[in-house]
Amino acid sequence: MKPNLSNLDRTIRVVVAALFAYLYFAGIVTGVVGIVLAVLAVVFVLTAIVGYCPLYTLFKFSSIRS
Repeated sequence: MKPNLSNLDRTIRVVVAALFAYLYFAGIVTGVVGIVLAVLAVVFVLTAIVGYCPLYTLFKFSSIRS
């Protein structure tokens, strides 16, 4: 697995994940939408840690400059 996320992309994912987690745990967004946001937050954090996004591979995209 070759990394395809730049440091900026990884930082943005962590910030967005924190926002989603806050919205869910503060009870601002509830129900199915809240669960979807919580799952997306986990996915964003995992992809940021690993530095690899499978969707980027499908679209042959990389945020790392060559």
